[in-house]
Amino acid sequence: MPLIGYFKGQPNEYVIKYGSGRITREGQGVAFFYLKYNTQIVVVPTSSMDANLVFNEVTSSFQIVTIQGQFTYRIHNPKRAAELLNYTMNPFTHTHISGDPDRLAQRITNIIQMETRGEIQQRPLEEVLTQYETIAGRVLERVKNSALLDPLGADLLSVYFVAAKPTPEVAKALEAEYRETLLRKADMAISARRAAAVEEERKIKENELNTEITLEEQRRQLIDLQGNNALQEATNHGKAIEEEAAYRTRVRQKELDLYTAIDPRKVLALAMTDLGQNAGRIGNLTITSEILAALLDGRAGASSSSGQE
Repeated sequence: MPLIGYFKGQPNEYVIKYGSGRITREGQGVAFFYLKYNTQIVVVPTSSMDANLVFNEVTSSFQIVTIQGQFTYRIHNPKRAAELLNYTMNPFTHTHISGDPDRLAQRITNIIQMETRGEIQQRPLEEVLTQYETIAGRVLERVKNSALLDPLGADLLSVYFVAAKPTPEVAKALEAEYRETLLRKADMAISARRAAAVEEERKIKENELNTEITLEEQRRQLIDLQGNNALQEATNHGKAIEEEAAYRTRVRQKELDLYTAIDPRKVLALAMTDLGQNAGRIGNLTITSEILAALLDGRAGASSSSGQE
């Protein structure tokens, strides 16, 4: 069985070689020969590593919330980490001989949970459920400022909270409340739409009524105008008739004035003469005895006057 072995570290591994309990060689990704019977090899990974986290916390409203997320860390001081945890590696299988390397992620998770508790206890449940990403940023800032990871020789590179969930009972209550809120909003939207339709219908009817009122007002003005015009026309026509009648009366009066100085019997005789001249136009003529007597008396009077002369 050979007593000498060969070990080659990876570039992202910090290797510490112990011989007889003393550090004989160390460095990043070193390679060396060693004596198998008195050599221990410690390998600390220095690359960034991811780890998941899940824990429960209580909000300021005394409601339990489950935080799920992931964080990334890196060992920046391998020797300090090797002093706290056992990173001894089996050089033949290139695996650690203990589970201590996995405990570092759990210790970092505990620190993150402690800082997260300080943030969540200041917020109600509703705020935690909606602002867990902001809380993750605050937790990362608090961890870096507090230097809580320095004793572990590690750096926290990032923290992400991917979910914040209440208990199933609270989740159902929140869902019911949100569902009722949505239903109320839907009812309000329907009511607003109906109110808008009623308002539009009212405006249409109001416009129609205003149009009818305007038309009736215009019709009334037209009727008044037509009546005034008709009245004015009748007045003017009446005045014209009155003027014409007065004129005819004056003309007739002047015509009659010519006969005032003539003996009425002679006037009657002239009238009878005109009737005789226009006999063809007369269908029927009645001469009473009184008229005939007046004519005869007129002739007798005329003969007596001639004899006396």
